[in-house]
Amino acid sequence: NKLEETGLSDNTIVFFTSDNGGLSSSEGSPTSNLPYRGGKGWIYEGGIRVPFLVKWPHVGKAGYENPAAVTGLDLFPTIMEISGIKTDNTDGQSLVAKIKGEVEKTSEALYWHYPHYSNQGGMPASAIRLGDYKLIQRLEDGRIHLYNLASDPGEKIDLVDAQPQQAEKMRSLLLNWYKETDAQFLREKDGKIPWRPE
Repeated sequence: NKLEETGLSDNTIVFFTSDNGGLSSSEGSPTSNLPYRGGKGWIYEGGIRVPFLVKWPHVGKAGYENPAAVTGLDLFPTIMEISGIKTDNTDGQSLVAKIKGEVEKTSEALYWHYPHYSNQGGMPASAIRLGDYKLIQRLEDGRIHLYNLASDPGEKIDLVDAQPQQAEKMRSLLLNWYKETDAQFLREKDGKIPWRPE
């Protein structure tokens, strides 16, 4: 309303999103993220899948829905491209082509790293998403879990044993990403040494 009142709505781009899914623990006022599993503080979809809406006057179609996965890291390169500013070596990918409907798939792997315990009950874990597949690695013991989000959005069916090649491919990508980003991990606690990547 304020943009309309001030006459700025016609040349203002609005991004609406969140940094995490709804709180699903007993702390505060819990919400339901169903059909997704978990919530804030968890690496499951209920904790990391959030709305991402864009209002860009005179660009794209009103009500257009793009199924491509994106992350908050994509905001900076998107704003830079819209502004006509060239950027190199930034995290994330520009979403301009996706907003315009020219691209509807995410070909790059997306990563999440949550190497600590949270007050919402979440476990220390990392995740990689590649197409419809998502692999989660628990950082306490290194165990992995594989889900197909297209057929199983609630992450109930672990496919690690059924699709070992897919699991290993994604696990290798995640291990390489740890090295490339100098990812940090749990510290030794009470004499217990947590899992570390090879």
